[in-house]
Formats: sequence, structure tokens, C-alpha cells
Amino acid sequence: MNNASSGALIAFAIYTIAVFGIAVLSNRFAKGKEFAGEYFLGSRSFGVWAFALTFAATNASGGTFVGFPALIYTHGWTLALWIAGFMIMPLVSMAMIGKRLNQIARKTDAITIPEVLRHRFASPAVGLTATGFLVFFMFFYLAAQFKAGGKILSTLLSDDPFFRRCSTGLGHLIIDVPWVGQADPDYLLCLLVFSVAVIVYVVYGGFRAVVWTDVMQGIVMFAGVLIMLAMSLYQVGGLSNATRQLAKMTPPENGTAVLVIDRDAASDQLFNKAAWIKQDGQAYRLAAHGLIAAGSRRSEPIAILKITTPEEIERISTTDSLATVRLESITTQPYAYGAGKAGVYISNPGPDTKSEIGFLAIGTAFSFFVFWPFAATGQPSNMLRLMSFKDTRTLRYSVMTVAIYYSVIYFCLVIVFCCARVLMPGMEVDPDRTMPDLATHLATNAGTPWLSGLLVAAPFAAVMSSVDSLLLMMSSSVVRDIYHGHINPKATDNRIRRLSYLVTVVAGLFTVLAVLNPPTYLQDVIVFATAGLAACFLVPMVLALYWKGMTSGGVIAGMVAGTLMHVILTSWGYAAEGKFRAYEFLTLSPFIWDLGASAIAAVVVAKCQTPDEDLRRRFF
Repeated sequence: MNNASSGALIAFAIYTIAVFGIAVLSNRFAKGKEFAGEYFLGSRSFGVWAFALTFAATNASGGTFVGFPALIYTHGWTLALWIAGFMIMPLVSMAMIGKRLNQIARKTDAITIPEVLRHRFASPAVGLTATGFLVFFMFFYLAAQFKAGGKILSTLLSDDPFFRRCSTGLGHLIIDVPWVGQADPDYLLCLLVFSVAVIVYVVYGGFRAVVWTDVMQGIVMFAGVLIMLAMSLYQVGGLSNATRQLAKMTPPENGTAVLVIDRDAASDQLFNKAAWIKQDGQAYRLAAHGLIAAGSRRSEPIAILKITTPEEIERISTTDSLATVRLESITTQPYAYGAGKAGVYISNPGPDTKSEIGFLAIGTAFSFFVFWPFAATGQPSNMLRLMSFKDTRTLRYSVMTVAIYYSVIYFCLVIVFCCARVLMPGMEVDPDRTMPDLATHLATNAGTPWLSGLLVAAPFAAVMSSVDSLLLMMSSSVVRDIYHGHINPKATDNRIRRLSYLVTVVAGLFTVLAVLNPPTYLQDVIVFATAGLAACFLVPMVLALYWKGMTSGGVIAGMVAGTLMHVILTSWGYAAEGKFRAYEFLTLSPFIWDLGASAIAAVVVAKCQTPDEDLRRRFF
């Protein structure tokens, strides 16, 4: 075992032990307390640092440390405009509804978001509708995080001999299993390990363990990003040099080719994805595994990536390329925007494989500036945390703490992964591996390979901090809002406890099955789920908290209209562009149309009904 893999394993082991230790302490702390309030909301007792860091860490998910870096690497500096709205997100999301939501949750003794709405309007239909939409969108969000966890661990452990033996054995076991057999064995093994770890500690520790681990994970993320920033800038020769190198780059070309060897293969020959091939002065990277069967000299056509920037081709060492194989029948497709255009990575709108107007038009950039803070406000996971802080002083100080935290994290990430384009060419073949691969690259180049495990702990912490929260929220929605709220209101604490554990495990298992063969860009799934949750919950929740004239019918209409608009625009975008991304009508973010539909439906229906006077007096 080399130093890098042993260091990675040691870091992962220490991190995992710390997580389970926190779960054990949390479980002991909770003894003697009412189960539901403690397990799902930590008895509403968190102060500034616990509340601020759990809020920050939950939002800084696999999207932040896996999906977002993949987009920066692929599209360049324009991602600074794309993410800018996140800097003011705490000012909007925490200040807009935090105090009022916390007050109503305490008044009604509500533990979940659907329960808040059900009590606010004394309507079981509102609670069930909210639960259904929450579970639907949370499943997509959770799936994206599980994929990120598997990807990060596979990079962390890829050089370990024991891991390699386990992965090879698993590959032989699953090869003939439908659906499962299509999964990459490395990824599948890591996905299973990650899933077991996070499910066990969530089941055992509950919300308090989630918050306490979020504090630890928030610190790990912050430190990891700052260390990567310093190492990236040093190894690339400074920010000015990185910018000069980016200015020379032109986007690669995607295509297909056939692998060819000189003589018939004595046995099956497998060529790994991401392997380099240099021939005729060009550099190509395999974008999929290639197989030349026994008795043959040629493979079936496989996906490849062709590097087009001369400086990048020169940096790719001949010793890193496959010497026994060549490519034939090469066909490539240039980017729809940016092909052959130097400087496209340091200017707006950034290169794009399919869109002829580029990745981020100015109108879309403005839409995202609005989207991030308001979409975050509409996330039930954030609302749940706003129900858990101790007092108003905690909320006030937490707003500024989280704003500073995000400003540092996201600004540094843009710089780090623009540097990554210079340090690691060809990552477009698997962009969601950019973050963990860069961590390993930086640590190895610095002569401290053991540090790779510590650096990869940052994105791993981000993923775990989101997965634990999402699993707990799905469990609470099913157990508290469906079973306890409608099926068995007199259920004992022991029955609720056992059912909560069971639902958490089942939700985790279903998610694992769903992400055995995940989509390429993690961030697309996260944007779909984030926007969908906000489209469903933001307007109805704000009106429920602040408008005396809001009714149960208005809430349901707002949730349904926002969700339908989001699904329609996403389907339209997929049909028009072949991407899992909502259609940008008039170049504006679909989120604006989602909110518009939700607001119009909610207000129109509410105006057609008469609000209950007893409820108005109780809450206003």
C-alpha cells in the first residue's frame, strides 16, 4: 500500500470513528427525553455555532464540492456569476421566515414542515399534500448526494490493494445481475460503504447527532477549501499565471473511436476509462471503458475526448498514455459554443457542448442571482433548521456567520477549480470526479500524499452533512405526518422510534438502487430538486406565515401549480436540448416562472375562499 492510499484510509477511518462517536454521545444525551421532539428536532435547543454551522453545512452539499467544481472546470470563470446569489442567501432565507416560522412551530409543537402547515390551517389535506411533494423532490436530492458520496470514496480508495481485490470480486458477482451489473464495481462498492455508514449513524443518533456532526463537517469543509486554495495557487504559479493559461485554452471535442492492437488478443483486454492515448501529435482520453475481446484486434466504438489546446497536449506525458493500442475510425464533435475560441474559459457566457448561446447568458446569470437565495428559502431542510434555534439572538448572529462562511467557500472554489483546468486536462470524461482527483493531485505533487485523505474529507463531509439531514427529513415526513398524524395518532414512543428507524433504512436502500447508474452531471439533479422544492413550498409557506387571508385551498393550489410548472419546463428542456435541465423561456430561470405560477394559483384560490376566523385569531 502506498503512502497516498494509506493516508487516505487513515483519514477516512478517523473521520468515520468521529462520526460514530458523535452518534453514540447524541444517543446518550437523548435518553429520558420525548422521542419525536428530540430525534427529529433536537428539542429546539441549538445556539449560534451549532445552528449556523448545521445550516451552512446542510446547504454546502455534494453539489458544492462535487457538482459545482465539475461545472467550474467545464465552463470556467463564468460560474462566479452563476453562484453569486449564494453569498446573500442567508440574509434572505434566514431573515425572511426564520423568526416567524420558529414561533408558529413552537406554538403548535410542530416537528416537520407539513405538520406546521397542517396545524396552521387545521387541514389534514394540506399536510398530506405537502408530505407527498416533499418526499418526491427529496428523493432526487438524496440520490444526488449518494452518488457524490460514492464518487468521492472511489477516488479516495482507488489505489488501495485490498479495495481493488474487493472491487474485482464484486464485479464478478454482479456481472449478470440486471441493472446492478451495469454499475461500475469501484463506485458500487464505495456507494454501499457510504450508505451503510450514513444510515447507521442517522438511525442511532437522530437530529442532534446530525447537528453535532454538521459542526465538525462545517469546520472540515472550511479548512479543506483554504488548504486547497493555497496549494492550487502555488502549484499553478499564481492566479495571474492560471488566468493566462486559461485564456489560451479552447474546449475539447467529444467523439467516438475504435481501439486497435497489432495482434489478436490472447484474452479479453480491458482499457480503463480516463486512460490517455497520444498519436499523430494529438491527445485523446477514453471517456468509457474499452474492451478488446479474446481473438480480436478491435473494440466496439467507445466514447473519447480529444484535447484541442496545444499547451495542454504538451503537458500530457507520453509515459502516461497507452503504448500498445491506437485509435481508428475517429469521429469528434466540437462544442456548440466556444469551439476553437481562445479565452472562452475566462469570459461570459462560457463554453457549452449543446447550447449555441453558451452556458450562462446574462439574463440567466441574473435569474440565478435571484434563484439561489429564494430557492434556499423554500427548502424544507432549511425550514426545519429554522425551527430548531434557541432564541432570536441566535438567529441574528447566525445570519452573518453563515453569510461570511459561504462567501469564503464559494469564492475560493471558483479559483481552485479554474486552476484545476491548468493542472489536470481532460477531466470532462468524468467531471464529477474533479474535486477528489484534484485533492489527490495536489497532495502528491506537494510530496505529502497522506494529505489527500484529509483534503478529500472536505467534500465527503459536505455530502454526509446533507445526506443525514435529508434521510431524517424523509423519515419524519412519513412517520410523523402520515403514520402518527393520520393512521395511528395514539402511537407510543417505542412504536414511533422503531418505525422511524425502519423508514430511514428503507429510504436509504431505495436511493442506493436508484443511483447505481447515475447521470453525468450531479449538479443538474440538484438544481431540479432544489428548484422543485422551492417552487412547491416557498410561496405557500411565506403566505401561510404572513398573510391572514391565506386558506388551505390556496396552499394546496400554490404547491400543485408550482410543481406542475417546474415539471413541465424540465420536460420541455429535456425534449429541446437533451439535458435534464428546465427550459429557460425568454432566457430567464425557470424558477421565476415556477414562483409566478405558484403565487397566482395560491392567491386566486385563497381569494375565492373565506379564511377561518379562529385560525386567524390564533396565529395573528
